[in-house]
Amino acid sequence: MHLSRHFLLRPDITFLNHGSFGACPRPVFEAYQQWQRTIEEQPVEFLGRRLSGLLAEARARLAAFIGAAAEDVVFVPNVTYAMNIIARSIDLQPGDEVLGTTHEYGAIERAWRYVCEQRGAVYIPQPVPLPVTSADAIVEQIWSGVTERTRVITLSHITSPTAMIMPIEIICQRARAAGIITAIDGAHALGQIDLNMEAIGADFYGGNCHKWLCAPKGAGFLYVRPERQAILEPLIVSWGWQPRQPMRSSFLAYPEGASFRDYYEWMGTDDPSAFLSVPAAIDFQNAHDWNAVRRACHELLADASQRIAALTGCAPLTPDGIEWWVQMRALPLPPCDPKQVQARLWNEFHIEVPCFDWEGIPLIRISIQAYNTPADIDRLLEGLSRTLQRLS
Repeated sequence: MHLSRHFLLRPDITFLNHGSFGACPRPVFEAYQQWQRTIEEQPVEFLGRRLSGLLAEARARLAAFIGAAAEDVVFVPNVTYAMNIIARSIDLQPGDEVLGTTHEYGAIERAWRYVCEQRGAVYIPQPVPLPVTSADAIVEQIWSGVTERTRVITLSHITSPTAMIMPIEIICQRARAAGIITAIDGAHALGQIDLNMEAIGADFYGGNCHKWLCAPKGAGFLYVRPERQAILEPLIVSWGWQPRQPMRSSFLAYPEGASFRDYYEWMGTDDPSAFLSVPAAIDFQNAHDWNAVRRACHELLADASQRIAALTGCAPLTPDGIEWWVQMRALPLPPCDPKQVQARLWNEFHIEVPCFDWEGIPLIRISIQAYNTPADIDRLLEGLSRTLQRLS
């Protein structure tokens, strides 16, 4: 599993926070830089005449990787951007309800709250208490928040604060039967678990390529079921709006039958290199047997979980097993100021790992990626043990 030689991370740090922003392997980063150099060789040729076809090729590779049709996927900078598109496009009316959970990522929750406040709708963070032992119990807990006014259910596929794989396929199936729109935040899913958009069944699904797929920063995607594409609106009005209408001065050539994707793939001059590098990230993982890498990461994280539980005396939030977590796990800490724990781990031990409070529970969230080794876990245990002793 040990592939640290392929990554650009500083050798003097213990990096256990891949979940926040990812880390790009050297071959993928070199492909990214090559695209940037190619753009500068002839910017008008590249952006004006080649880009549309190159994006279509990259999008097709990504779509095949996530079990979707290429025409149902568009590149966006990140999941926050994708969820803003969704939230602002759905015609919420006063009194409508958008149902999330207490496990949602703060930026996404803020996007829904903002839109709901503007429209007179209500965002409801349904409690899903931890620990949990049953996926069925999670489904029922979420569904108990559904009312006759529920218009949208928005969930994380893998939660950010609690690092738990949610049973979204069951929720999406049940929501469709009830006529409720589903919008899934898949920020941590792509590259950490296998995806198949058709099997998941969500109306909308946003994902990040820069996290667990290890693509460059600024690469994400939005998947939209065909029957929902007509409701989407552009966040920024540019050449992709009404692309078949004659324009007085456009050097961009849009194909006949342009779709919702044209709203988002050209919003003015930008650097598309991160999008175009996604196939290189897929190739890198294919070349290194990423299923085996993920299994090895899971085993290392399982060992870390047992050792931390023995150190802290705190029971885990979820059961063991890949149906609950793969490469990222949040573990409870004894009563403490988690921000002080995080600061000391970094300042004194050069260990990068997030610690925070969730619903009154101090947590440490550990990410294990291909560059991590058992020595990283040894350093974490040493640093955490000394830090907790000092703070107590």
